Amino acid sequence: MSRPSAYLDHAATTPMLPEAIEAMTEQLKRVGNASSLHAAGRQVRRVVEESRETIADALGARPSEVVFTSGGTEADNLAIKGLYWARRPRRRVLISSVEHHAALDPAHWLADSQGAEVELLEVDEYGRVHPDTLRAAIDRDPGDVAMISVMWANNEVGTIQPVHVLAAIAHDHGIPFHTDAVQAVGQLPVSFAGSGADALTLTGHKVGGPMGVGALLLARGLTPVSVQHGGGQERDVRSGTLDAPAIAGLAAAVSTAVKEQEALGRRLTALRDDLIHRVRQAIPDVVLNGDPDLRGASPSPQDQLEGPGLPGPGFPAARGRLPGNAHFSFPGCEGDALLMLLDAKGVECSTGSACSAGVAQPSHVLLAMGADAAAARGSLRFTLGHTSTQEDVDRLIEVLPAAVERARRAGLS
Repeated sequence: MSRPSAYLDHAATTPMLPEAIEAMTEQLKRVGNASSLHAAGRQVRRVVEESRETIADALGARPSEVVFTSGGTEADNLAIKGLYWARRPRRRVLISSVEHHAALDPAHWLADSQGAEVELLEVDEYGRVHPDTLRAAIDRDPGDVAMISVMWANNEVGTIQPVHVLAAIAHDHGIPFHTDAVQAVGQLPVSFAGSGADALTLTGHKVGGPMGVGALLLARGLTPVSVQHGGGQERDVRSGTLDAPAIAGLAAAVSTAVKEQEALGRRLTALRDDLIHRVRQAIPDVVLNGDPDLRGASPSPQDQLEGPGLPGPGFPAARGRLPGNAHFSFPGCEGDALLMLLDAKGVECSTGSACSAGVAQPSHVLLAMGADAAAARGSLRFTLGHTSTQEDVDRLIEVLPAAVERARRAGLS
């Protein structure tokens, strides 16, 4: 299958890195269960434990804090449900209103069936949770807060959260803090210890690894109630036979992505800024969503939120926005219609989360940011990754004006 003319949906999934393919392929040649005691099993166990050490080293964690899962959704479920159950009878769950559904839906399930009181933390027009918002929510009844979850960087609009500040506020009250860092790993400097988070989610296919594997980083002393039971693998937190080939691929991808993150961030920032500038020129009434902190733009509120949870002064990408993210609202267009018109011209993008693709409803992220329903439905996300090129951006700009014009005509008919 040939590569599409312009793949601009790396936030949904990014192509596997060669290092990940090699590591996974090598392990696929072997036989053995990591829980078996014979030689073949011990060999597989060694691969798993070396992978655990590699991921821990790359992300500022201890190997014992790495719990392998089937991906980001399972890790979010384990963190949110497991920490809630572990801290009962506390009932309050504080979670940002712009989380991925992999985090929001488990929280709402707890409210529907387990008696939890879920409180959505409001965000500003850029999609950011401000520290005072979290403080006020906790102060309403700090002794009844079971856990807090705020993503590191938003999967739709790319806004970066002040994770280290929010985690510190949670710790002031002895409340566990979880962050979904699925979009951040590989694009931003991510240190588990430096962030102050108690639990952190990552997944393979967003960072150049395989699908179907991820991890939850769990601080020592924190033991969520298991969501699934069986053989007692992974600290008895996540039972199930370990997928050693996928784990090897995940570790190789995380290691490579972290090593190359600064250089990739420089390149993607330049490409992204060019994309945004040229889209604005081509479609004058387009609206850029998310933090506007681009090179040469006015300082954003993120300037007052620097720290170990955010890119520092030495990192050239915008402090407030993921280097590879550009998210727009196109007035007069339906996002799905515009997406299909672009797809017909060889440009692949998304209307937001791939998990919600094809669902005829406005983005909950944009609604939480204050957008009206029409703007929320008429939006597209363009995301760049390690295989992105200037030709991808050029192709988008070549076909976008005609696609927008046609989508607007369709909307009027």
